[in-house]
Parts: sequence; structure tokens; C-alpha cells
Amino acid sequence: MATIKDVAKLAGVGVGTASRVISGKGSFSEAAAARVEAAARQLGFRPSAIARALSLQSTGTIGVFVPDFKGPFYGPLLDAIDAELRQHDRHMVAANGCGDEDTRQQSLDGVRFLIERECDGIIMCSNALRDADFAALRDDFANLAIVNRDVKGMKAHCFTVDHRAAGRAAADALLAHGHRRIAVITGPAIAGDNKQRLQGLFDRLGEAGIAADAVMVEEGDFSAPSGWAACERLVARKPKITALFCANDQMAMGAISFLGHHGIRVPQQWS
Repeated sequence: MATIKDVAKLAGVGVGTASRVISGKGSFSEAAAARVEAAARQLGFRPSAIARALSLQSTGTIGVFVPDFKGPFYGPLLDAIDAELRQHDRHMVAANGCGDEDTRQQSLDGVRFLIERECDGIIMCSNALRDADFAALRDDFANLAIVNRDVKGMKAHCFTVDHRAAGRAAADALLAHGHRRIAVITGPAIAGDNKQRLQGLFDRLGEAGIAADAVMVEEGDFSAPSGWAACERLVARKPKITALFCANDQMAMGAISFLGHHGIRVPQQWS
């Protein structure tokens, strides 16, 4: 395998000049650049990723932490991030939560793994971390982007959507179809997006004269199995409802599966 010394020798320049041409940093003449580039092509030279990282003080990688690699949210999110990074000659290093520890510790361990890999920046998506955790991580590693979360004091780092407006829109859709007897399957109480969606939902229902205590509520964890289980608990309470709001798509899929399995037609009987 050819080295930078081989390229410099064939091009008739010093190793320093060859390194500057390859890295694109520093001064060199057009003639020297042409000879170095020709020599590199002739020798099939490919610069070491480690050497390039040391030279440029950049690994060319962006770390991404998500709780899970699967599902209709995280899978497409990872695909989109990877595709965009490749457009900018960057590569993704992904980590997820795993192990026997609680989800908060799994998230912290996953992000620290990415920091230790000396990624140029880290994109985080976690409902398990507290605002103080994000602040502490930012103090250790400044190049953080936080997805789907509003963190107090870190607005410039956060990229999210208006979950409250989404909750209101869901309530509007149910009300527009004449529903007044509504049940809810929530996500984890700690999850900020869950809280905001519910706030928007209940605010709009309240405006329509439906009190929060008139709405039957069961909690899930954003997974399809938890949607099934929460729906099972709802049905066991023999509710006189016509519509069900689920705080995310996966729980909705679990709930719809349970209802279909037990002969409750969607949307004919429950919306």
C-alpha cells in the first residue's frame, strides 16, 4: 500500500508539500499540486482516515443516538440523517439504548460512547434524559443537536415540532366527526412530546365542553405492545366510548390490533 512518502518521492516534492496538497490545507504551487495528484492516482494512494483526522482535527463522523434502531420513527430518521451526511462527505456513527440499566442510564452511556469516538458532532433523540443531563453533556461536548425535544436554556440546540398543536389538531378531527366520548392512551409521563400532545388535546376538548376527568386514560410506553396492553385495560373497564386517541403511531397500531382481535371494528365502532 502506497504511503505519503511514496507519493512525495514520485512527485519530486517534500513530504510536507505532499501532505498539504492531499489535505488541501496550507500553501503549495499549482505545479506541485498537479504532480502530487498525478502521483497519488498512479500509486492508487488513499490517505489514512486516522492521519487525515489528525491533520484536519476532524474525524468526518457525526454520532447519532436514538433509543431504538427499529420502528416507524427511528428507522426513517436514521436513514434520512445518513443520506444527508453522505451528501456532505460525512459518515454516521449510531448508538442506541441497550443493556439492563434504566433507559436514562442507557441514553447517557450511548451518548458518552459517541463522545469517546471523537465524533465531530452528536445528534440526540431521547425522552429518558432530564434537562440537567442535556446541560451536563453540552458542557462536556458543545456540538450537540437535540431532536424532538425542547430543553430549557438550550433552544439553539433543539429541533422539534409543535406537539401541542398536533394534539389540538387530533382533538379537532375527533370533534369534527361528532365524537364526545373519547379515551386516551398516553406515552410515558416523563416524555416531553407526550406531555405537549396531551396538553393540546385536553385544552381543545375543554374548549368543546369535555372535561379532562370525563376522558378515560391508560398509559403506554410508545411501543406497540404497550398500546395493545393499554387498550386491553380500557376495554376491561367496559367504556362507552366512540373514539380513541393514541399518543404515537406504534401504540395506535397495537391498540388497533387488539380491537381487531376482539371483534371491535375500526373505524365503524371506534375511531
